[in-house]
Amino acid sequence: MKLSARNVIKGTIKSIKKGPISTLVTLEIAPGVEVVSVITSEGAGSLKLKKGQAAYAIIKASNVMVGVD
Repeated sequence: MKLSARNVIKGTIKSIKKGPISTLVTLEIAPGVEVVSVITSEGAGSLKLKKGQAAYAIIKASNVMVGVD
């Protein structure tokens, strides 16, 4: 797999919550550290995602927001 994104983080699928339009996928990238992504349910089906499967969080963004209280 070759990508232009530079932020590629390997993890394990911890949970998949499928809805009619979108699917919430949680990857554990280190013990107790998770990355959550919302993807289309059609895309999740095409990838044949399964809990416990190795997967990658691929982050490509032009902006990163930071907020504080």
